[in-house]
Amino acid sequence: MPLHDSETCLELPGAAPGLLKAGRNCWRIEHAHRFAMLVDADAYFRAVRAAIRQARHSIYILSWDIDSRTWLVPQGANDGYPEPLGDFLHAVVAARPGLHAYVLNWDFAMLYALEREWLPVYKLEWRTHRRLAFRMDGRHPLGASHHQKVVVVDDCLAFVGGLDLTRCRWDTPAHSGKEIRRRDSDGKPHGPFHDVQAMVDGDAARALGELARARWRRTDGKAAIDRYDAAIDPWPNDVIPDLTDVDVAISRTEPAFDGASGVHEVRQLHLDAIAAARRHLFFENQYFTSGMIANALAARLAEIDGPEVMIVSPQLQSGWLEEVTMGVLRARVHRRLKEADYFGRYRMVCPHLPDLNDGQCLNVHSKVFAVDDRLFSIGSANLSSRSMALDTECNLTIEACGPDAERIASAISRLRSRLLAEHSDTSVDTMDAEVRRRGSLHRAVEALQHSQRALRSFDPVVSPELDALIPEQALFDPETPIDPDALVVQFVPSESRKPLPRRLTGIGVLAIALALLAIAWRWTPLRDWINLGALVAFARGLDDLPFTPVAVVASYVVAGFLVVPVTLLIAVTGIVFGPLYGSLYAIAGTLLSAAATYGLGHWLGRDAVQRLLGKRVNRLSKRIARRGILAMIVVRILPIAPYSVVNVVAGASHIKLRDFLIGTLLGMMPGIMLTVTFVHQLAEAVRDPSPETVAVLGAVAVLIIAVAIGLQRLLKRREDPAA
Repeated sequence: MPLHDSETCLELPGAAPGLLKAGRNCWRIEHAHRFAMLVDADAYFRAVRAAIRQARHSIYILSWDIDSRTWLVPQGANDGYPEPLGDFLHAVVAARPGLHAYVLNWDFAMLYALEREWLPVYKLEWRTHRRLAFRMDGRHPLGASHHQKVVVVDDCLAFVGGLDLTRCRWDTPAHSGKEIRRRDSDGKPHGPFHDVQAMVDGDAARALGELARARWRRTDGKAAIDRYDAAIDPWPNDVIPDLTDVDVAISRTEPAFDGASGVHEVRQLHLDAIAAARRHLFFENQYFTSGMIANALAARLAEIDGPEVMIVSPQLQSGWLEEVTMGVLRARVHRRLKEADYFGRYRMVCPHLPDLNDGQCLNVHSKVFAVDDRLFSIGSANLSSRSMALDTECNLTIEACGPDAERIASAISRLRSRLLAEHSDTSVDTMDAEVRRRGSLHRAVEALQHSQRALRSFDPVVSPELDALIPEQALFDPETPIDPDALVVQFVPSESRKPLPRRLTGIGVLAIALALLAIAWRWTPLRDWINLGALVAFARGLDDLPFTPVAVVASYVVAGFLVVPVTLLIAVTGIVFGPLYGSLYAIAGTLLSAAATYGLGHWLGRDAVQRLLGKRVNRLSKRIARRGILAMIVVRILPIAPYSVVNVVAGASHIKLRDFLIGTLLGMMPGIMLTVTFVHQLAEAVRDPSPETVAVLGAVAVLIIAVAIGLQRLLKRREDPAA
């Protein structure tokens, strides 16, 4: 039960009332005997490994990404257990008969497949022991993700923050460009990386255990072990708490889904915090794209005696895709705040590192904010619209008020100064004293710029062409679940209404055929014939024919009309024909199949298809209709509907066949190349990737970037300025 039903603070005479209120900006307010801020993955990974090693009853891991190959301690923990995360978890569970481990990972979209461990649910590490359960979490609306990063051990210790137990996260506060231990699970070096995790025990940890179990049950409906023993203390001996005996608020974001209403505590927490600030607002965050948060900050900046605002953010977003999407949205929000900053109290800064190429900035991935010396929050929520409403998020917050207000305020000041000091190459004491002396975060940071490692102001800008190309936030940073119908409305151009004579018969025949096909899949041997093994055997037979390419491509066309999953066909092609020919066959087959089913939709017409498939084909604006290629790229990347259904819908619109095929090629080629290459390697067992395979993947990456640049120029030429 919550420690307090309404407030975390006792309201003293002359003191500000408590900001944290259960049921408004947080779910629960619970007591923690100890609270610690773990800065950067070296500290967090060591602590979480030590805690898991001491687990007796249960381990819960909720994550956006996880990699079973990750070494939590790169140089080796030397604690008697295997180093890779998957082997480590298996060994710990196997060593204790009463211990159960539950790992819940977001069921990620193909969009992220290039940077993730493939098919972790099938990896040996995750299946070895029956008490080590792994699930992919797909229980969220279209376009949303499970983004919580929570680890709970025995309901006695919990970690919450921005760090996943995965590749390319490990680093130390030094963030040295010469750090040789900073390598991914494949042994390749990666750049400096900064993030923050909170660590709590007591009733706060027990409440987080309830949260983890609820999420697990929501995913597969099965109960998880719920056992609490107050005598267990898995807190690592080498972690000194930053605070003791403190109340901790747990705030969540959960989207409306499957009949359940949404939870927006994180959003309300940010809005209440911004409204309550008196002197300064400090944010350290990977993204800054939320229009709602920007409007709240702009209103405070416009006040004569409003607070100063400092946002620590990476100068560049991670990768070209994020740079041309979230980077553009951030530039727009930044421009909005600059226009509202009448009194010069707003700064966006990035941590410069001297030994990076061209003085690049540190990759800031953390999600932290502080209000004066009153409030400090650590969690998984970005300053983005989706984190406020669409993705699942979890933040922990402490507040200075009540009898212990002065003690907690002092700790909050030091927590903030610890982050600023790391980025400014100075000590916590020096930074804390400078902030107190000057009464300003901006002036303190400027006064302590005594080395090349420093926080420096920057203005994210974007070219007018790219700004015009990228749509509004609703697509790349949505506040509400993506409606498949609305997405088709936005991106699939329509055609004028056509009469239906001679097509009504076709509608009836097609509807009957689809119904019979569904019955056949359910109650006949068809589902036994069209499976991976059967298709592999069939494809091997095609490989012996003199006209193999024609036969393979023709098979794709037939399968398209039978609504056979195209991913299954691509996987079979990769297994049988290898990376090179498999990719060529798969690309040619998918394009020809797409053209054939597009032709069916074109023959039926939009009205006929709408009657057959529902309201997925609707009236669109002419402006969107002119972006046919971009429309097809989007619907190929996002799982709007089965492949063949998308083709029929596109054919029923008046999107040009040329744009349809180009968009299909650009949208599907990366996934095809990746799938074919991966399944071929899997079929070849444990053999190391060949130089040819690496070269193919590298060429694909270069091609994608080149096509993206060319696409920007193409769409710019096609854009009508008068629209």
